[in-house]
Amino acid sequence: MEEIKLKTFLADFDMQIKTIHRAYSLLEENHSLSLNEPISRQLVESIGYWIHNLYCGFEDLFKLVCGFWENNIHSNQHFHKRLLERMRTAIGGVRPALISMESYQYLDEIRGFRHVFRHAYSYGLDDERVLFLLRRVLKNKELILSDFANYEQLIKNIDAF
Repeated sequence: MEEIKLKTFLADFDMQIKTIHRAYSLLEENHSLSLNEPISRQLVESIGYWIHNLYCGFEDLFKLVCGFWENNIHSNQHFHKRLLERMRTAIGGVRPALISMESYQYLDEIRGFRHVFRHAYSYGLDDERVLFLLRRVLKNKELILSDFANYEQLIKNIDAF
């Protein structure tokens, strides 16, 4: 593999991780607000928006990984589910898995919310469900970020892979 392509991939990977960190930061701010203020429709919608954006950030990272290693991303009816499934799969001789099974289960829940959020314009969001999901997102933050860091370390030591 050309060293410059790998360095470019790693730079793009790091940039996307920073985007994900920003979304987590804004969710942490919203979580603080939810503890100190009465829960308003605007706060619930803001939390929903940032959970949605966080998952979109994850998907952008997944597309980056697929595009670099496999160069085979097909959009179809099950694209989002299939993309997530592919991230938990190691491809022998190509790349390690990006995420663990535990992270996969957590991310699949957020993927489902992303779909709900995109279609909630006709019925709104369930306040309790959004706040529950916010707590889960923040609780599992280190798990997913650790998977990403481990993956990046493996890639940087690609000769060992």
